[in-house]
Formats: sequence, structure tokens, C-alpha cells
Amino acid sequence: MKTEEASSSSATPNGDGGRRRKKNKANQKVPFYKLFSFADRLDVILMIVGTLSAIGNGMSQPLMTLIFGKLINTFGSGDPSHIVKEVSKVAILFVYLAIWSGITSFLQVSCWMVTGERQAARIRGLYLKTILKQDIAFFDTETTTGEVIGRMSGDTILIQDAMGEKVGKFIQLGSTFVGGFVIAFIKGWRLAVVLLACIPCVVVAGGTMAMMMAKMASRGQIAYAEAGNVVEQTVGAIRTVASFTGEKKAIEKYNIKLKVAYTTMVQQGMASGIGLGALLFIIFSTYGLAMWYGSKLIIERGYNGGTVINVIIALMTGGMSLGQTSPCVNAFAAGRAAAFKMFETIERKPKIDAYDTNGVVLEDIKGDIELKDVYFRYPARPDVQIFAGFSLCVPNGTTAALVGQSGSGKSTVISLLERFYDPDAGEVLIDGVNLKDFQLRWIREQIGLVSQEPTLFTASIKDNIAYGKEGATDEEIMTAITLANAKKFIDKLPQGIDTMAGEHGTQLSGGQKQRIAIARAILKNPKILLLDEATSALDAESERVVQEALEKAMSNRTTVVVAHRLTTIRNADTIAVVQQGKIVEQGSHDELIKDPEGPYSQLIRLQEGQKNEDEDSRIFEADLDRASFHKPSNLRSLSRGSSGSRRSHSNNIVAPLTSQSSVQEIGDGDVETGERSDKKRKSVSMKRLAYLNKPELPVLLLGGIAAAVHGVIFPIFGLLLSSAIKMFFEPPHQLRKDSRFWSLLYVGLGLLTLMAIPVQNYFFGIAGGKLIERIRSLTFQKVVHQEISWFDHPENASGAIGARLSTDASTVRSLVGDTLALIVQNISTIIAGLVIAFTANWILAFVVLAVSPCVLIQGFLQMKFLRGFSADAKLMYEEASQVANDAVGSIRTVASFCAEPKVMDMYRKKCIGPEKQGVRLGLVSGAGFGFSFVALYCTNAFCFYIGSVLVQHGEATFSEVFRVFFCLTMTAIGVSQTSALAPDTNKAKDSAASIFEILDSKPMIDSSSNEGMTLDNVVGAIELQNVSFSYPTRPDIQIFKDLCLSIPAGKTVALVGESGSGKSTVISLLERFYNPDSGQILLDEVDITKFRISWLRQQMGLVGQEPILFNESIRDNIAYGKEGCATEEEIIAAAEAANAHNFISSLPKGYDTTVGERGTQLSGGQKQRIAIARAMLKQPKILLLDEATSALDAESERVVQEALDRVSVDRTTVVVAHRLSTIKGADIIAVVKNGVIAEKGRHDSLMKIEGGTYASLIVVVDGILLVVLDGIFFIVLDGNEIFFIVHLDREC
Repeated sequence: MKTEEASSSSATPNGDGGRRRKKNKANQKVPFYKLFSFADRLDVILMIVGTLSAIGNGMSQPLMTLIFGKLINTFGSGDPSHIVKEVSKVAILFVYLAIWSGITSFLQVSCWMVTGERQAARIRGLYLKTILKQDIAFFDTETTTGEVIGRMSGDTILIQDAMGEKVGKFIQLGSTFVGGFVIAFIKGWRLAVVLLACIPCVVVAGGTMAMMMAKMASRGQIAYAEAGNVVEQTVGAIRTVASFTGEKKAIEKYNIKLKVAYTTMVQQGMASGIGLGALLFIIFSTYGLAMWYGSKLIIERGYNGGTVINVIIALMTGGMSLGQTSPCVNAFAAGRAAAFKMFETIERKPKIDAYDTNGVVLEDIKGDIELKDVYFRYPARPDVQIFAGFSLCVPNGTTAALVGQSGSGKSTVISLLERFYDPDAGEVLIDGVNLKDFQLRWIREQIGLVSQEPTLFTASIKDNIAYGKEGATDEEIMTAITLANAKKFIDKLPQGIDTMAGEHGTQLSGGQKQRIAIARAILKNPKILLLDEATSALDAESERVVQEALEKAMSNRTTVVVAHRLTTIRNADTIAVVQQGKIVEQGSHDELIKDPEGPYSQLIRLQEGQKNEDEDSRIFEADLDRASFHKPSNLRSLSRGSSGSRRSHSNNIVAPLTSQSSVQEIGDGDVETGERSDKKRKSVSMKRLAYLNKPELPVLLLGGIAAAVHGVIFPIFGLLLSSAIKMFFEPPHQLRKDSRFWSLLYVGLGLLTLMAIPVQNYFFGIAGGKLIERIRSLTFQKVVHQEISWFDHPENASGAIGARLSTDASTVRSLVGDTLALIVQNISTIIAGLVIAFTANWILAFVVLAVSPCVLIQGFLQMKFLRGFSADAKLMYEEASQVANDAVGSIRTVASFCAEPKVMDMYRKKCIGPEKQGVRLGLVSGAGFGFSFVALYCTNAFCFYIGSVLVQHGEATFSEVFRVFFCLTMTAIGVSQTSALAPDTNKAKDSAASIFEILDSKPMIDSSSNEGMTLDNVVGAIELQNVSFSYPTRPDIQIFKDLCLSIPAGKTVALVGESGSGKSTVISLLERFYNPDSGQILLDEVDITKFRISWLRQQMGLVGQEPILFNESIRDNIAYGKEGCATEEEIIAAAEAANAHNFISSLPKGYDTTVGERGTQLSGGQKQRIAIARAMLKQPKILLLDEATSALDAESERVVQEALDRVSVDRTTVVVAHRLSTIKGADIIAVVKNGVIAEKGRHDSLMKIEGGTYASLIVVVDGILLVVLDGIFFIVLDGNEIFFIVHLDREC
């Protein structure tokens, strides 16, 4: 089963398998009782009370028919002069009934709503809890972040719907049904038996309908989950999408997914319509039969008219209640389909269970690590063998460094040690114990992991660090911060340690994130330290200090380092060279360089870019995993960035921070936006919502007409019934004749129903489906074209937007589809009822109308009460789903820090508020519901009492009273149905408001607009004039003040400066992700704000430091770079230019290999080369390289660098850089400091400036040029660079 439903994101199998899976998917639902498997004792009590009340409440209608029979007899046989007294006796029974049903209906609704809210919250929590304990393989192969959030926000609402008030309503209707039949049998079993013969037909019709509905619901769910995935991917990678003007592609992809959902929706409407129509047709025909057979019984069996009517009315209330169960049945079907995937996940037992408390726990762990003959493949790529017989031994307290080419399996060792995966064969031992035998949580607590792309959560910096250790004190946290050299920059933030880190840490620069991640690992004080490129994202100064901190941290610990900066490798006790999943050479640095032909020496030579054998001994310092240093001619991009790790989350290009950066001021800023959105939200007009449905006007009209016909049916039915009463008192021969006539009329009415309801449901299904599709599509279109700064706000993170798109559109649809139909239906019911009443007896009708405000006030009060609640709850669940989104997105980090309980705590905290709201909502709805019944029955009593007075005075006849009464009951049923919809319309109004808020937003930089000029020929000269800028989320931190810089066409400009100085910000401004606060940026002497955005972005090729790939094939990812279709030749040429063609061809599926969510199936270097190919494909005039080659190993880096050198000829190139070789080769070097360009010029001229910023980095000793960059000494001899990495103290 598992593989059959691998998540929607995995590649779709073709042919037969695909068909089988589709069939399976449609039938996925859980048995109804299982929805309640997570109820606790209080829930059980609530459900019992709710059930009993519902049964009691349901019985009140059949009881009413008894009172009714009494009334008929009183009116019919009573002496007019005493009629008032007699009727009063019966009327008082109505009052008792009113009190009874008021109490029971209050209990019914409130108990069920409260328990539904509580259980749904519990299911959400459990689902998240199980998702968090799944093994990493599950995330690689079976699910995606988008799907999890979609299920938590969308599906739980459906489940809650299926186990909340709808269950109560269903029980109530069921007991009315049963009660009606019981009474019918007591009163006249012969007639009842004949009528019951029709029940099998009803059951068949109902059952078929329910089955169809469930199938459709399941299909729709799947289509929406896939659409949700598109949202997650697009919003999560919005900078990549924007820079490649991929908005159109994303929108097209989303729309295709929506089309599928739309068709299932229309089919659903049709199915439910036919089902309901058939049901009512059968019921009406049954009444026809009753009229005919009742007459027969009167003639032959001596029944009287009262009995026949009593039986018929009892059966009618029973039958009608059955007809009203369809919304409940729909909700149950949808809930069961939605629960299937969730419960399946909740019950899934992972192979590697984080919550499992069994296993060995050692008193004292030494930290010996051994990998013995390990065989391994990633579950997502079972056809690629990573390790075949890999062995490695690291004695305790020593440091082992793994070096080798990108994709050789170095990081896999770390994944196996953290037990993210188990090896296919062989074993991983710690202290001689197999890793599988340890208690997972305990062993992970002994291991500290700092990976190359640190993942932070949407929480404060303090909370992020506290993940490292349960219950850490402030003191311990401060020590960790100081050790990781993060104290300085944190203190400069306006809110210090309480600053929010932003989604995936986007509010901090790479170096800052990395230091927080290191602090987190240090806080854990682990016995074994795993460093996966841990200092790669730091600038020189911090790197030196962090490196010292790490070295301190490494002492007395077993450390495994993946090819790190050289100091670490040089001092490592053993260095293992990994090639294609095997260790080809192992030993200390000094041993390894003795063999000039060994793989290690070759690696060094590669990095060196030098062929002189004799210098080998001095060149050992190359930075092994990422080739860092080159001949000056090589264009080298800075190596601040971390290479692609398993999950790269936000393209960090755009949100670096100055060292004193902070995050959007929580506090005032938020209050303002809160107020503003409130103002907007209040004024959402139904007119505007209806306007969205305007194209479907003809469809809506047809549906409306059908709904009106549907509405008239019940009052006509009442009229027929009251007219038929006369018939029963006619002489036999007349009775025989009339009974045929009336019976046929009923069948005719049934046929009318059979036509009206399917038409109504079908047309409203089309309108509703189109509306959802339109709303989602428009909203998504608007979201994708928002300016980048909009996404910097936490409420617009990918999880929250996904949740808004899925839940809001469907609630709005319920407003237009179901609710609109009901309103039209009710209006026509009311009008028809009133017309019949007034023609019957206008005095009595007026009296009834005078009382009806009671019933209406009740409806109004309920609407009013509900208005306050639903909005907050919605937002609060959005916050909760953001917590979940974060955790699932960075599942490896959560797992390695055993932070599952912590995430759950945060999640539960965020859920408390909405749960309370839900409870309050339940009580209020219950009170309103109870009041409506009281009003209804009291009005009935009053109506009959007045009727009796009129009859006594000769102002009315018995049949008129009866006819007016029917109009009243039918109309009241109509009105109470409308008020029952109140919770839904409120939800829908909130959702509509939140949708219009997005639709009305006017982005300052609107990538969808076609306004603006284009140039026929771009030369490529760029100029920044007096640019001042601060990030919109942090207006108090000035990044640039009056920065001026001109970049001549066709030249290469290197930007240097420390991490967080704003180098990447220049690139963001050129791409127009943001507009400068003042000053202007010119391209070919035209202000770039005058260009059409999409055209401008097409002229630029951006390769960022953290490449983001989409969950598609490699071919699609590369083709993304070009508008329109790219040919196979162009794609291959681009891949060859980026030196990616060889590795792609070597994959089993070649260019059709799927890269996994966010490219997780490829190594960092492979991802980066695909990203470069993607940029090459669009043949840009301007090349923006933000550390583009930082993630590559020596060999590929050299080739890619050559490719980049080739492609940057005759192109204007802007390089963000830290390294000397790049800088020396650049035409202009610009030093960014304190928000301005401190110096610029060529290397030689900058060297001549006395005391210059650039020159201060470079010293000449004994005629030898020493360059200090990034804490590294470059010695330049005869134009060749040799490297000594000496971390000298400042004084020296």
C-alpha cells in the first residue's frame, strides 16, 4: 500500500501502475467510527451528552405530530363555542415542547461543536508529532512540506466538520426519522407498512449518492494537495522565480492542478443533485401512494381522516429529516477521505523512531566511531549506489577529515552517523555498539551537528540557540554565544537576543546564521562533533574566532569534519580521501603529501591550479572541498556562501544583514498592520464577491431558477396536504375519484423535484467551482507578483500562504455555491408560503406575521454573536501552521537536536487560543439554535390559540387555520435553515476579506505589469547614483548611505567587504527585488525603474550562493532559464558550459532525473552547476554572481570558473567576492564599508593608497607580497599565489 500512495510529489509512474494507483487513490477513506479514535474522557462524555440531547431534540418533531393530531380532532369535532378552552389545553403542550427542545438543542450543538474542535486539535497535534518522528527517508520519498501544511490546515477542517455539529445534526435528524415512523406505526400500522415498502428505494438512492460523493471528495483532495505543493515551492523560492521571470510558469502549473479539482467539483454537484432529487421523488411518490391507499382504508377498513393525516405527517417529518441529512453525509464523506492520509501517517511506524525509548544508554560514552563495510543508497534514488563496502575508523578524541569531490559521499557519512538513514548492509558503531542498538534520542544528544547550510526557525535568536539543550539557562546560552563569536553582532541588534530570525533565518546574513547554529551545537556540549563545512559562510574575522571556538570545542571530542577550511584539515589526526563512495587514501597530512601522485596531492594540485611539482610541499593549504584559490586570471566568486545542503531554504541573496542588523520591529509595526488589516477586513462587500462570479451569471441564473422551483415545492406540498384533508371526509364514490387525482399530483410534484434539484446543484457546482478556481488563481497570481519585501513579513511565509489559499477559497465557495442556493430556495419558500397563507385567511396570516419577528430576531442574534469569533481563530491557526512548516522544512535539524518535543510545545501553545475560541463559538451557536426552537413552537401555540378565537367568532374555518399553519411551519423551516448557515457565512466572510486583502494589495514593484520601456540593444553599463537603502522589514538599519558606483559595460566588477556589509544587497537592487529609498540605479543611462520589470530581469543572469531547484527533472530546471521553450541542444549546451553535462549523463535517468524537493537529491556542487546552466541558458547581458562557485569541488570549480570566465567576456559582470584571485582579475574592485564604496579601482592602484582599506589588507615583507583576506595569508611570488593559513593574533 505504502508505495502505491507515495506522495503526490514523487514522479508519477506511467502506464499500468499509474492507473492502478489512481484507482486506489480514489477509494482512500477511513471507516467513520475511526474519526473518533483520539477522543479523551471529556470528549466521550460530551459526545454521550450530545448524542442523547440530539436524540431528544429529534423526537420533538414526531411528538409535535401527536399534538397536531389532537388539534385536528379538537378543531374538527369540537363545539365552536367551547373551542378556545379546548385548544388552550393542547396549545400549552406546545409550550412544554418548546422548553424541552430548547434545552436539548442547546446541549446538542454545544457539546458536539466543542468536542469536534478539541478532537480536531488533537489530531493536528498527533499528526505533527508523528510527522516529526518519521525517518528522513519518509521526507525524501513520501511527502513534502506543502503537503503536510495542506493536510494540517485544510484536511483537519474537513475532519472537524465531519465529527462536530454535523454528527449531532445527523443524529437529531435520524431520531426524527425513527420517531416519526414509530408514531406512524402506533397510529395506523397498515398504512405505515405500505409506505415503508418504499424505504429500500430511499436507501439505495441515498447510499449510491454517498458513495459517489466520497469518491469525488477523495479526488478533489489529491488535486488540491498537488496545487498546494506548487504554492510551497514557488513562494519558498520566490527570489529564484522572480529573477528568472518564472511567475507565468508557476501560475500555469498551478492552474493546471486547479482544473482537475474543478472538474471533480462539478461532478460532485451533479452527483449530489441527482441523489437528492431521486430521494425526494421517491418520497413524494410515496405520499401519492399514501393518499390513494389511505382513502381505500377509510372506505374499507373504517380508518378516519385524522389517523390517516397523523400517519402521513409523522412519516413526512421523518422523511423530510432524511432529506436534510445530505450536507451531513457530504461532510462525513469529505472528512473520511481527508482522514485517510492523516491517519495513515499517524499510524505509520518509522524504521528509525525518534520517540522510541528502547535501546542501549551508556553510562559514559567515549566516542569511538567506526563504519564497517557499509553499503548504502538513498531511499529516493535506489538505483545510485553511494557506498559499497565503505569503512572508516575514528578513535575517540581525534579529528577525522573527509575530503573529496562534490557528490563523492562525504556528507552521507554524517547522515549515517546521525542515523538519519540506516545502512543497507554493514554497520555503524559507536564505542563498539551498533548505532541501531542505542536509544535514538540519547545517542543524538551525544552528537553535535553543524551543517553547511544552517537551518533556523521562525523564532527569536534565543529560542533558536535554546534548541541545543532542554532547559538551558540564560548563562549557558550567553556562554555559547560568546564562544561562537556571535555576541558582538547580537548585541548590536535592536532587540538583541530576542530578535526574530525570520523564516529559515532570512533576516540574518549567512555568517550570522552560521554562528547561531554553532552556538546551538556548542550549547549541547556533545561528545561527538560533526562539522559539515561549518565555517564556510563566515567572513575572515568571524571565521578566525569561530574556528578557534570550534577548535576549543573539538578538544577531547571525537570530531568528523567534511572537507573544511585548511586549518582544520591540516591539524586533523587523519584525513580520508573519498572517491565514488570509497576511501582511496588515508593518513595524516604529512604522510599523505609524501606521495606526489596520491589522490590527496592531486587534489591539492588541482586546487592550486599550479603544475610545479616542487612547490607541492608548500601548497598544502588549499581549501580542499571548495577550490578556493587560483591563478589570478580566474574569476573567483566569494566563498561566504554555504553550498547547497540537503535543504536550502531561502535564497539568501536578498536578506543579508549588516553586522548590526535586526529584524522587523515587532511591537508598533505589527499593531499598525493589524489595525490596517482590520479596517480592510470589515468592509468586504458581498457585492464584490458576487462580482467575481460574474462570468457565470447565466449559469447562476439557471441554478437560481432551479433553486426557486425547489423552494416552492414544500409550500405547495403543504397546500396539497391541507386540501387533501377535506377529501378524507367526502362520501366514498367521490373519495375514490379524488384520491386518484391527488395521488397523481404528488407524483407530478416528485418529477418536478427530480428535475429541479440536479439542475440546481449542477449549475451551482459550476459556479462555485469556477469561483474557487478563479479566486485561487487570481490570488496566487497576485502573490507571485508581489514585491520581494512582502515575503519578508512572517505572515506571508510559504506555509501561511499555502494555508490561506487552500482554506479561504473553499470557505468562500461554500458561501456562493451552497449558501446562495439555499438563500434563493428559502426566499421562494417564504414567498410561496406567504402567498398561500394570505389567500387562505388574511387576518390569521397577519397575526402570524406579527409574531414571526421572534423567529427572525433569533436568526439575527445568532449571526451577530458569531461575527466576533471566527477571524482570530483563523489567524491563530495560521501561526500554528507556520511552526509546523518550519519544523517539517528543517526536519534534519529538528531530528539532530532531538527538538521534537520542543516543536510540539510551541505548536500546542499556538493552538490554545483557537481552541478556546472554538469552544466559545460552540456555546453561542448552541444557545442560538435552542432559542430558535423555543420561538418556533411558542409561535405555533400562539397561532392555534388565535385560530381558535377566530373560529369561535366565525372569522375563519378549520381548513383555513390549518392551511396558514402549514405555510408557517414550512416557511419557518426555511428560515431556520438559513440561520443554521451562519457559522459558514462568517467563516466565508473572513476568508473573502483575507483574499481581497491580497487582491487589493498594490506592490510597489509589480512584476506582472507590462508597463515600462525596453531597449533594442543593451550595452550593459550600470550606474548606482547616491543610493540609500534599508530593508523594509528593518527600516531603522541603514545598509547604504549615498552609495555611488559605476560599472562600465562589458567589465567585471568585484565587490569586497565583510560579511553583512551589503555586497549581496547591490545584486538585489540590480534585480529590482527592492527599490532604493533614494538615489537611482541606471542601466545604459536609463533609470531601471522605467524598464518593464520582466524584461529587465531577463537581461540579467543570477547565480546565487544557495541555488534553489524545483521538484522536477533536471531538464525542466535548466529550461526554466528561458522564456518560451528551450530546445534540447540549448539545454545540453548550457549544461556543458556549466560543466554539468557529464555528471547528468552519468545518472541512470540522465536529464530526466528528478532533483527532489529543493534539489535534495543532488550534492551541493551538482545543484550549483545546474543553477549555472539555468542562468547560461538565457544568454544574459549582465551576469550577477553571488559566490557562484562556492559549492564546487576543486575540479568542477576550475572548469566552471573557466566557463564563467568564458561567458563573462563582453558581459557586464558583478561578482560578490572574498578571494584574492577573483579580485585581482577584476577590472574594478569596489570595497563596501559602512554603507558606501570606501575605495575602488584596480588591484594595483588600490595598493598605492596609503592607509587604504584595501591596502591595509596587504603587506609587503622582504619583497614578498602578503595578502590578508578572510584571515588567510596569500603569499604572492612571481604572480603565483601560495597560501599559508596562519591565524595570527591581532597584535602580531
